[in-house]
Amino acid sequence: MDLELSGKRVLVTGGSKGIGLACAEAFAAEGAVPILVARDAAALEAAAESIRARHGVAAEAVPADLSDGAARERLAATVGDIDVLINNAGAIPGGSILDMDMAAWESSWQLKVFGYIHMTKLFVEAMRGRGGGTIVNVIGTAGMAPRWDYVCGSTGNAALIAFTQAVGARSVDWNVRVFGVNPSATRTDRATTLYRKRAETRFGDPERWAEALGDLPFGRLAEPSEIAALVALLSAPRVAYLSGTVVDMDGGGRFR
Repeated sequence: MDLELSGKRVLVTGGSKGIGLACAEAFAAEGAVPILVARDAAALEAAAESIRARHGVAAEAVPADLSDGAARERLAATVGDIDVLINNAGAIPGGSILDMDMAAWESSWQLKVFGYIHMTKLFVEAMRGRGGGTIVNVIGTAGMAPRWDYVCGSTGNAALIAFTQAVGARSVDWNVRVFGVNPSATRTDRATTLYRKRAETRFGDPERWAEALGDLPFGRLAEPSEIAALVALLSAPRVAYLSGTVVDMDGGGRFR
């Protein structure tokens, strides 16, 4: 199936690794031009060069700290017209309400929660002016299944789910689609960090992180490429009626 993504300009935040990099790869494989954004300039350029070499598209690398509002505004002003925005940057730490001070809540929400909100606002406005576009918020299943030992992330994700639904229900009036994807635990460096923290909370030993994984669907974590494939598919013009919703991709794990 031709997803009709060839030539589309796709801005991917958190694009140097994990799900973000996998999204950039998935779009590049369809002939789209990914614009990768992250804080680590060296890692970002290496990722973009790898995509250019593998897929023959002019992938771009734009270093930026998206926890800073002024940096988000500069990015929106300089990247020019884009067809798809993938909000993916953010790493909210694990821990209970007793483990985390307010500084940790505020700093982590600046990147993921307020970062997603601000980037969506900036690009909805630009896409409205152009007459169309697509915004995908990669959020997380903890927003639907909140956890004591991931309370900061669960609360932030729940807010982003509501935000995505509210904005995406109205943005269609301007031919702008806004929707989300909720991945479950995915095989990334960040997942290992989170599960080490969970094992420390639950067992008093971060080295027992594998035990904290629980009864996983299919007996494994999700792969970044699987999440990316869904994001690319749902971003396709062929799926033009999808907006104002968040799709859970957890292998049914929430109901196990």
